[in-house]
Amino acid sequence: MAVPSSDGEAGLRKAFDGKVFNDPIHGHIEVDPLSVKIIDTPQFQRLRNIKQLGGGYWLYPGACHNRFEHSLGVYYLSGRLTTELQGKQPELDITPQDVLCVKIAGLCHDLGHGPFSHVFDQQFMKKAEPGCTWKHEDASIEMFDHLIKQNKINLAGYDLTQQDQTFIKELISPPKPKEPGSWPYKGRRQEKGFLYQIVSNSENGMDVDKWDYFARDSECTGLSKKFDHMRLIQSARVIKVHGKWQICYRDKEWLNVYDMFYTRACLHRQVYQHQAKVAVEMMITDALLETDRTPGEDNKKISGARKNMDAYTRLTDSIFHKILEGEGQGKARDILENLVTRKLYRLVGETEPGDLHLFPKSEASIAEGIFACALPEEKKKITLEDIAVNKVKVNYGMGEKNPVDSVNFWTKDKPNEAEPPKEKLSQMLPANFADNFVRVYCKKQDKDSIEAVKRCFRVFLMKEKGETTPPKPEGSKVKDSSQHNPRTHKPPSGNAKRNLGSSMEEEAKRKKTT
Repeated sequence: MAVPSSDGEAGLRKAFDGKVFNDPIHGHIEVDPLSVKIIDTPQFQRLRNIKQLGGGYWLYPGACHNRFEHSLGVYYLSGRLTTELQGKQPELDITPQDVLCVKIAGLCHDLGHGPFSHVFDQQFMKKAEPGCTWKHEDASIEMFDHLIKQNKINLAGYDLTQQDQTFIKELISPPKPKEPGSWPYKGRRQEKGFLYQIVSNSENGMDVDKWDYFARDSECTGLSKKFDHMRLIQSARVIKVHGKWQICYRDKEWLNVYDMFYTRACLHRQVYQHQAKVAVEMMITDALLETDRTPGEDNKKISGARKNMDAYTRLTDSIFHKILEGEGQGKARDILENLVTRKLYRLVGETEPGDLHLFPKSEASIAEGIFACALPEEKKKITLEDIAVNKVKVNYGMGEKNPVDSVNFWTKDKPNEAEPPKEKLSQMLPANFADNFVRVYCKKQDKDSIEAVKRCFRVFLMKEKGETTPPKPEGSKVKDSSQHNPRTHKPPSGNAKRNLGSSMEEEAKRKKTT
């Protein structure tokens, strides 16, 4: 029997350096050796300690999943979609390096998330540093470079070049064209532009990042998921449309595509922007802001951690308990103590979805306008800081537009041609693809303060509408939070128009009865 050469042994070891993860959403996920090296680093392992849904765990007990498992899921789906295209369309010249880069981008796309995910970049940072344009994708790119350098990972040993590393970072955070029609990417040529639509798709929002978190968030919160992402992967083809290579789907999958966008709207209404989740995240944000105003012994602030990847690596959800158990935290600790004893900020009212009088204003200016309506005796009970405003946007992913119109479909007879869905399909779609409304919270718990903020909001809303009649407790157009259930709330609809909360099945039944 021949003795294996040293090169053969090295290749054999390399082949067995992968791992298999058993994921509750996708089953067994085989991970390649390079990705295992990336996973087994402090920079990636920190994702185990960052909740996927931020404050959602305080609302849904099953929503205890973290960015770690979501990243594994995106890795898996990135590989499945890329290899599906590679196998069906060899003319695309998808190389093993292309597949590996796309998978690594899926794995590392969320490396830059801070404590409680979007609470950090979308709420805390915007208030800690007004005008700050920093996004977690920026930190993901920086953290990826930091991870590779700190752990001495040799990408060349896996047949990846410096251009491939650039490609991975472009997949994580695609650069914008400097001028219309220009090609902004350096990692891959224009003929492989479809690869940039797999992890993060700026063309129409159809990407594997969303497919994983829609499926994972639905499962962990107990909500039903109406679309099948594996059918979408199986029907995907790359076709040149208007001079651009794009990922398109079989025409019979248009309803599945619609249901993906519908799932997005449902999750935003029932989970991501649930009024109690928002209240929890407001409290976490306020606690972080209070802590940020009093730097530690090293004179370093939470908001500054993003500028130092060593410090950012240590910044996770653990900051919550550090504040709660720390000495000298004062107000920040009081806020979190109220949170853990369920003394949440109280929702006192919200506008109707179709009432857009307030929406153009900033949350801060709305709060100021509400407080300006306070009577002298009310100003003894509440301050401007006791009023919190939340502008809610619930849509299908493209604002007021129908997102399905931005997706191209191919037919069995013409597999190399694609176009948006036919006009006749729009008869089953909703007339309204977006709901925008404003919520107002009172940070205090006592009844007098809550009633004061509620009355001020009513007066402010009437002034904005040009109404002069004093508000009455009954019949106000500001909803009373005690009678409002965000899980079942649906916007009003007229005539035969479907509202944002209707499913395609419900619409089909309605059409049969009429």
